[in-house]
Amino acid sequence: MVDDMSKRTEYQNVTEVSGPLMVVEGISDVAYDEIAKVKLPNGEERLGQVLEAETDRAVLQVFAGTRGLDTDETSVQFTGEVMKFGVSRELLGRVFNGIGEPIDGSPDIIPDERRNINGDPINPSAREYPREFIQTGISTIDGMLTLVRGQKLPIFSASGLPHNSVAAQIARQSEVLGEEEEFAVVFCAMGITAEEANFFRKDFERTGALERSVLFLNLADDPAIERIVIPRMALTAAEYLAFEEDMQVLVILTDMTNYCEALREIAAAREEVPGRRGYPGYMYTDLASIYERAGRILDREGSITMIPILTMPDDDITHPIPDLTGYITEGQLVFSRELHRKGIRPPITPGESLSRLMEEGIGEERTRKDHSDVSNQLFAAYAEGLDLRDLVAVVGEEALSDRDKLYLEFAEEFEDRFIDQGVEEDRTIEETLDMAWELLTIIPKKDLKRIDQKFIDEFYPE
Repeated sequence: MVDDMSKRTEYQNVTEVSGPLMVVEGISDVAYDEIAKVKLPNGEERLGQVLEAETDRAVLQVFAGTRGLDTDETSVQFTGEVMKFGVSRELLGRVFNGIGEPIDGSPDIIPDERRNINGDPINPSAREYPREFIQTGISTIDGMLTLVRGQKLPIFSASGLPHNSVAAQIARQSEVLGEEEEFAVVFCAMGITAEEANFFRKDFERTGALERSVLFLNLADDPAIERIVIPRMALTAAEYLAFEEDMQVLVILTDMTNYCEALREIAAAREEVPGRRGYPGYMYTDLASIYERAGRILDREGSITMIPILTMPDDDITHPIPDLTGYITEGQLVFSRELHRKGIRPPITPGESLSRLMEEGIGEERTRKDHSDVSNQLFAAYAEGLDLRDLVAVVGEEALSDRDKLYLEFAEEFEDRFIDQGVEEDRTIEETLDMAWELLTIIPKKDLKRIDQKFIDEFYPE
């Protein structure tokens, strides 16, 4: 701490408790975001953070919740510091809870430094444009919706869809091709069940991915207030590994919908004027303060690439959470319930998905020179196949021409062979592109109008 805690005043003027919030009056020299120690009558101590600071009054959010607090006998001591998280290379292979405490049975790490969890703002002129290709081993992503180092590419999923298993697969398979720098994963789960937490821990341990990962887990029965803090702790760890240890860091945040629900719950407890669907009006700014911590910095070897995962309430892509996320990030991977019903996994629908930085991360010396043209042809052929599938539902397959039937066959084969792949199946970009060429032989060769003739001459399977 900056100041000697023994000299700091203990206040016993707790006047109100509402949900995770507590009001303390008769205070002085207290600042916004400052950390406080809340001492209960039984001697238990809980941490709190100042949300509002006035001349003689402060509103605190208590991380472990306010259950058991007695306004007459509870005391509060302000520390004079903002919330910090200890960072070092020893973070790798460790598991932490919502307030940064180890929950893997190992001792506390010895930090090289303690950092403000809100991070330091990056000068926009110091940002470097994202370019290098990241191979996830998933064909739909690598071939058509490429993830680029330094990018923010969210997954828009829905309740009951396999976003957790896809997240675990991306975490263990991802790598930067042709680079010798170390690759690390910072995995942050918010509001998940104990069963989901056990799945992630066991999967990371079973596959050996834990050795290069840092896990932050907040359970559904943990205080909601911790969901506001935990992604910021995860990103603080990511920034240290990326910009001090020169590592290529992939940050996976799941589920951002639970984060936003916690944000709404706290805003309601503070009696703030609600915005769209009851969410606070500043939710866009709040989400941006998380998403914009991804990227690359000039003259730094490391980078932070981010995959936020959110479940769309009622499968509604226009809901405020996916809507605002789409404005801040550089594309989205949209999961389809229809593909999921057909047993296609991962059920990523290319037509509704987009990676805005894909063209910057593919091509010769990054993936392969035919990548862009092949991807464009896949999009076009699949879109035509889907249109014909809708037409068949009206007029029947007998009304289709021979050419139409080939595109209908392409759509089926594309879903069954290209989109669908096993949980343990890790495809290289060469395997993905070769498979794409095999599928394109289903449609007439003269229809490959989105691919340069020189690539057809070189790569078309005979």
